[in-house]
Amino acid sequence: MHAQRVTVTVHASDPLSRAGVASHLRHQPAVQLVEQPADGEPAAEGSVAVVLLDQVDEASAAELRKISRGGAQRIVLIARELREPELLTVVEHGVRAILWRQDATEQRLLKAVQSAARGEGELPPDLISRLLVQVGRLRRTTAAGEAGGTGAALPLFGMATREVDVVRLIAEGLDTRQISEKLAYSERTVKNILHALMTRLQLTNRAHAVAYALREGYI
Repeated sequence: MHAQRVTVTVHASDPLSRAGVASHLRHQPAVQLVEQPADGEPAAEGSVAVVLLDQVDEASAAELRKISRGGAQRIVLIARELREPELLTVVEHGVRAILWRQDATEQRLLKAVQSAARGEGELPPDLISRLLVQVGRLRRTTAAGEAGGTGAALPLFGMATREVDVVRLIAEGLDTRQISEKLAYSERTVKNILHALMTRLQLTNRAHAVAYALREGYI
């Protein structure tokens, strides 16, 4: 029995860029490439939208909101670069996985599409590293400016220790099976931890959970 193919649409303002990405996916047996839904027409449930962006601005954020409306489509973003505030923006608008444009080979794109379809997604390791440095700097600045050391306190309804452990490993690029082996949890336990965290904090996906943990200083 063959695994179900992932339905994919490609979104780009530049027709040549769109054609290039489509050519990577068109002959993949695991992918069914389709045209973008017409305005007002719902996307297929569980489908993936591959979006190319040169920069994150109000127009591109609006486009991401439009694509992710209703929650049926999961987004793989191909970007030239992203800063921390832009990362938070894109994951809050449904982005499940991010690829740098220069790294978007056929196999990496297919892997990102399949990860997004499973609801897992991924972030580039160098992006995680830069964010850790930036967030650490922000935390030190905030702590130095606050009296009584209150900046070190965990927020109410924040993240439990085992939730932090799981999200830190996601940020390092591990999948569910690898996380379960690393922490000696079952895969079901890892999934339950993530589901409870995302439900409680209203996080949309794993990338959003990583961004939240970075922003709040947990990792």
